Amino acid sequence: MLEQINFTTKSILEKTNQFKPQVGIILGTGLGGLVKEIAAEFVLPYQDIPHFPVSTVEGHSGKLIFGELGGKKVMAMQGRFHFYEGYNMQEITFPVRVMKALGVHTLCVSNASGGMNPTFEIGEIMIINDHINLFPTNPLIGKNYPELGPRFPDMSEAYDKKLIASALQIAKTHQIKVSQGCYAGLTGPCFETPAEYRYISRIGADAVGMSTVPEVIVAKHSGMRVFGISIITDLGVEGKIVEVTHEEVQHIAATAEPKMSLIVKEVIKQL
Repeated sequence: MLEQINFTTKSILEKTNQFKPQVGIILGTGLGGLVKEIAAEFVLPYQDIPHFPVSTVEGHSGKLIFGELGGKKVMAMQGRFHFYEGYNMQEITFPVRVMKALGVHTLCVSNASGGMNPTFEIGEIMIINDHINLFPTNPLIGKNYPELGPRFPDMSEAYDKKLIASALQIAKTHQIKVSQGCYAGLTGPCFETPAEYRYISRIGADAVGMSTVPEVIVAKHSGMRVFGISIITDLGVEGKIVEVTHEEVQHIAATAEPKMSLIVKEVIKQL
């Protein structure tokens, strides 16, 4: 793993004229619009990056964007990788390892998710303040490399409280309605049954999705600060559950995306 990380990092530095990002951004389904805000200097398709997986999901274009956002040097993943695509946890989180090797100290993650908090509405923005790992595995299982992080990383503050406070103030200033909540990560690719929604809600989650948790675990393992944000694209609340499609999720996410982009951009600016 160390050899692959070092080789990929070296290759990216050569292709980007030694660009050293400070902030990493992972954009979820339908949420790629934030890249329009980035003053891009380099764009690398995933297939041109050694050891990088290739996104197979509609709505994930598969590019690494290097440039400036909010006065900071950033690298953004326009499209992420998922467990349900057949990738293992090390492959899914490999880009986060590379981000750290390139100099990233803060990771911003976004996703489209199903809301189970009865107060949520479709299109609502949720600032993630905790998560529950319901994947059948963990990206840190296996040999631990001390160069990458400790064997038993603390997860008592997976999502940085100061970044959350900053986002809440930004939302208030711009009159954007936001909520806070706990995100549960499942494998997918099928959407949840009503019984599964009830179960996930009862164990303490406000929203559920098929990503984010593995990347956050690895980011914390490597010592990064993490900010997470979800757009509620469908509801898993009893009496409000309707048939949902991936296309509808993309559409709703894209509609709410400008508000999310503003919050993320301002959070980065205040780092």
